[in-house]
Amino acid sequence: MKNATVTSLALSIGLFIAGVGVAGAVTPDGLLAVARYAATPAGLYVVAALRVSVGFVLLRAAAASRTPKTLRVLGFIILVSGLITPLLGADRARVILDWWSSQGPAVIRLWAGLAFAFGVFVTFAVTPEETA
Repeated sequence: MKNATVTSLALSIGLFIAGVGVAGAVTPDGLLAVARYAATPAGLYVVAALRVSVGFVLLRAAAASRTPKTLRVLGFIILVSGLITPLLGADRARVILDWWSSQGPAVIRLWAGLAFAFGVFVTFAVTPEETA
């Protein structure tokens, strides 16, 4: 992949994650509905594939970013978490989801806010600096 393509993909990923964060903060129940799908056997494989893909794109985009070391570390963590995700199992994922959802909408909004902040960071990191 060319560097511009990878940077565009990373920018799209950052904007998407920030958008999910906003949506989750506005409608925590909607975020829970998506998370419930992800806690199924098929959902875990989809989440795993997405994490591996996102991690790979962040690793590839890191060299041309404003924060190459940080983006490499985050990309690596996301990639490894994607590889580990199927090992979690749907039953354990549902237990985690049940605990998370029992914490109430404020905690769900907090996690959505963290997703928003992460998405904004990725977007910032892969956007070229303006030269005056």
